Amino acid sequence: MIGILNDPVFSVGAVLFVLVVIALVWTGSRQPYVREIERLRDDLHKLLARAERDARLAVNGRLSPFVDITASMNRLLDHSQEQAPPPPPAPEPPPDVYAGLFEALSDTLPEVALIHTERILFANPAAGDLFGVDAATLEGKPISDLLRPAYRALMRKHIADHLESTEPLQPFEVQLISGDDRGHWVELYSKRLKFGGESAFLTVARDITHRKSLEASLGRGKLQARITLESIGEGVITTDLNGTIDYMNEAAEQLIGGARSAGLGKRLLDLLSLVDEVDRTSLGDPVAKCLAERKRINLGRRALLLSKQADREFSTELTASPIRGPDGQIAGCVVIFHDVSELRGLAREMSYQASHDALTGLVNRVEFERRLEAALASARGEGVGHVVSYLDLDRFKLVNDSSGHIAGDNLLREIAALLKQRVRDSDTVARVGGDEFAMLLAGCPLDKARQIADDVVQAVGEHRFAWQDRVFDIGVSIGLVEVGKDSVSAEGVLSAADSACYVAKQQGRGRIHVYSTRDEVLARERGEIQWLQRLQRALKENEFELYVQPIVALAGRAQAGPAAEILLRMRDESGASILPVHFLGSAERYQLMSHIDRWVVQAALAAIAGGAPHLPAGRSCGINLSAQTLGDDDFLEFVVDVLDHTGVAPDKICFEVRESAVVSQLDQAQRFISVLHGIGCRFALDNFGSGIGSFANLKNLSLDYLKIDGMYTHDVENDGLNRELVTAMVKLARTLDFRVVAEQVEDQASFEALRALGVDFVQGFVVEKPRPLQAVH
Repeated sequence: MIGILNDPVFSVGAVLFVLVVIALVWTGSRQPYVREIERLRDDLHKLLARAERDARLAVNGRLSPFVDITASMNRLLDHSQEQAPPPPPAPEPPPDVYAGLFEALSDTLPEVALIHTERILFANPAAGDLFGVDAATLEGKPISDLLRPAYRALMRKHIADHLESTEPLQPFEVQLISGDDRGHWVELYSKRLKFGGESAFLTVARDITHRKSLEASLGRGKLQARITLESIGEGVITTDLNGTIDYMNEAAEQLIGGARSAGLGKRLLDLLSLVDEVDRTSLGDPVAKCLAERKRINLGRRALLLSKQADREFSTELTASPIRGPDGQIAGCVVIFHDVSELRGLAREMSYQASHDALTGLVNRVEFERRLEAALASARGEGVGHVVSYLDLDRFKLVNDSSGHIAGDNLLREIAALLKQRVRDSDTVARVGGDEFAMLLAGCPLDKARQIADDVVQAVGEHRFAWQDRVFDIGVSIGLVEVGKDSVSAEGVLSAADSACYVAKQQGRGRIHVYSTRDEVLARERGEIQWLQRLQRALKENEFELYVQPIVALAGRAQAGPAAEILLRMRDESGASILPVHFLGSAERYQLMSHIDRWVVQAALAAIAGGAPHLPAGRSCGINLSAQTLGDDDFLEFVVDVLDHTGVAPDKICFEVRESAVVSQLDQAQRFISVLHGIGCRFALDNFGSGIGSFANLKNLSLDYLKIDGMYTHDVENDGLNRELVTAMVKLARTLDFRVVAEQVEDQASFEALRALGVDFVQGFVVEKPRPLQAVH
């Protein structure tokens, strides 16, 4: 209260307040001055409430007496403030308070705290703990001694440049010494101060070792990723969210044929074009599509890359995938591609060989049937008529028997060339048997087909085949059948054409016959009904017989793989063996193959369970299965039951199937193979190269071996084409992780040549001829 009374502002206010009261009494009866007095009173109350120096009353000039009063009050306030003494300063704490406060802070601080020049003037307990000494022992030592050698010069320069400077100090990173070789990373924050009367630094060290470790790990990961990307054979290109290229690896640079620096900042289609390798239509921009659809984009198997950086193009497999950040949001796109020209060339070559006859270059039977099915579809859907011709050479056996197989092969090549010259470009000529050919005359009326057949008969009849010192004249018989909307199947059409050809041959050779339903009666005269009866009797009376042929490994004693193949024979009335080539066609025609295969599986597993043939550990025995059997829904259960009852281990059995058989019964075959392969049975693709339907099916099947057809292994040491084809097949097998078996190897020279080409196993007369299973001990 005494302090308030001593306040000069309060004293002046009191005087003014008395004056105002007097004025109110004086003017009580004078209304014009009442409002001005009230205003002056309110302003005075506000001024007293604020109690501020330099406070003033507002001057109102409407009533001159009050203007004078207000001005006088303001002069009185000015005078009072001039006389008033300044407020006393706040008392300053004694120095020992500051010292105690600093000591408490430095002891509590978990970070290292130092006061230093070039030498340490003060160290807190955390510094002593870090270096394993009492903090006091650090005082007086050079501060650079606490740093790893690489950073000591940096610290000395920092002190020399900034101790007497006024520039702001920036934090910097150093490594302190520690008990191991890794060092202790810290970030130094410094402030200038006076210590003991001289300039010094107060430096606090914040531990960043963990952060540096993470940065180093991340850096190593990035470096490893970059090294990996630069080492792989696939081209890798990454883009940002706008499709702009921000990275290309070395492989991409080499594949495209331009410097990667020229590609950065551009879009993918600025560097290359992607087209269909068949019709050259554009495949678009996979990066733009990937970013727009937010999913992986795979180009088809026919993509061709055209480089705009260099004059080159190649077949490619390309994938564009979105890059997602840690939050799951798309941050860009990565494109991975590689050159598959060699692989596609190999696939095309193999596909060609699968659909063409290796001897003549003509379409083979499988491909002919495929084209015939397409012709049937057009006949049914569009009403387009076609004609199929079936041709059988006359007197071919004479050439083969008198001059050998080589002469016969050359004759077949000459006839194939002659036939191709006599048909239109739209027609198909195929070799469908030993000396049998077929022609599909597309969109051809019967009269025109008859004219073409007449030309062929005349040309073949006039052809003279010269071999060594002999000249042979041959002929051809032709059967014709119309293909229309009422035709049932390709198999039925070919059978009808074959029957018509038989009739033509019976009419005196060198003849042409158009199919009629009466021809079926004549066809039966060839013995088909007799074969049906003989097959049925053989199944009923157990007249089939098993033979076995060994398979040897070319790399010495094999730990795993096929050891033998079970072969089928049928005994005739005299007890002589009949080869399958004579009766399997009739068995297939009359749907008996599933019954025959059941007999073979039952008999073979019973023999193996009894020790014949002897199979070394890890080796298996091959058993052939037909297409009809693969389509038998009950056959899988039958095999499992036989395995169970005989006790034969599944890995002792290797089922051999043709791919054409698999393709014709694809769903059932895949299930059959998958289930049995899953329990240990092995599977081989038989007669590889003789008529494969689709190479795409190979990698979707659980196969273990490829068996190369004998037409490719024959004379492989001298036949350059066969050698190249075997090489290609082995390479394909390696790509698919299959092992290779060469069939029908007949001489030692071929044996050695196949070994050199990388074939794994060999089967044929050079190893051993087939023997009755009962004779194998």
